Amino acid sequence: MISPKFFIETLKSYDIDFYAGVPDSLLKNICAYIADNMDAQHNIIAANEGAAVGLAAGYYLATGKAGVVYMQNSGEGNIINPLASLTDKEVYNIPALLLIGWRGRPGVHDEPQHVKQGKVTTGILNTMSINYDVLSTDEEKAAKQISIAVEALKNNEVYALVIEKGTFEDYKLQSVEVNDLTMTRESAIQTVAAALGEKDAIVSTTGMISRELFEYRTSKGEAHNRDFLTVGSMGHASQIALGIAMQKTDRRVWCFDGDGATIMHMGSIAIVASKAPKNYVHVVFNNGAHDSVGGQPTVGLKIDLPAVAKACGYSATFSVETPEALGEALKQVNAANGPILLEVKVKKGNRKDLGRPTTTPIQNKEALMEFLSK
Repeated sequence: MISPKFFIETLKSYDIDFYAGVPDSLLKNICAYIADNMDAQHNIIAANEGAAVGLAAGYYLATGKAGVVYMQNSGEGNIINPLASLTDKEVYNIPALLLIGWRGRPGVHDEPQHVKQGKVTTGILNTMSINYDVLSTDEEKAAKQISIAVEALKNNEVYALVIEKGTFEDYKLQSVEVNDLTMTRESAIQTVAAALGEKDAIVSTTGMISRELFEYRTSKGEAHNRDFLTVGSMGHASQIALGIAMQKTDRRVWCFDGDGATIMHMGSIAIVASKAPKNYVHVVFNNGAHDSVGGQPTVGLKIDLPAVAKACGYSATFSVETPEALGEALKQVNAANGPILLEVKVKKGNRKDLGRPTTTPIQNKEALMEFLSK
């Protein structure tokens, strides 16, 4: 395996020291090292991967130096537009080094949402005419690969290093931002789920939120047919919920969202508000972190999400951080018309023995559709 320090110091020897991106579980060790060793001017956790490419482009325009964009391969979809219409040699000809975590690599077992993405990861790069290499776990070989990447950057090319599981040695984040909140996300999810009506449906975002909702239903002996567990497509749960709410006006539809996912495509809040669905409740469990991929910080606790929703046109907004306040807010939510935003501020972390859904995505889809048809 490669030492994160070796990798970053090798890039630094070529005067590459600007990073922007979205954290990934396969890159958590390198992301943690970057967070601990780069200041806020040289490491920006972006709203989404496309925005990270924009940040790297701006950095290049200001300094003449290439930036590094890190992401999970699921973020390739978000970078296609800026790669094709901004950095491409036929447009502005701007260099950038991509670090892409290869989830779902063919032949390696992974969660279902990563399987297709794993198959097309390198194909997307080929289609975009982006040269790449799979980073070696041998430091001497990796150093040679980096030197090849640097030569491409000098020619104003975008170059990608694809990262497999186990490439980097363990490195634990030292600069952990700890909030003083006491309510756990799991207990908050249980409280909200318990307050739903019999016909209500939930669309839950990718990551820990869907896993904790699934375990709650299991622990209560309840069916999972009321919940759509969005295991992939981070940031789009609110629009899936909106699509359902607009067609099933006789049901209340709840979106269980995370702060990182909400920020990733925050413009969706404006669309929800513009459609004014009276049966729509948007619950954002906000811990200020990308909890599923190493606990890297978001700006979730530094911004006023209820004010954003209110300004966009949500009919009512609430923000709570204690079980008591959550209980009171839910009474008001259930008595009001949507769209409603309920921000629930929670502490970071999750149970170490937290399981994963035991149903397949297709089984989940079919069960929900049958529930909605009744």
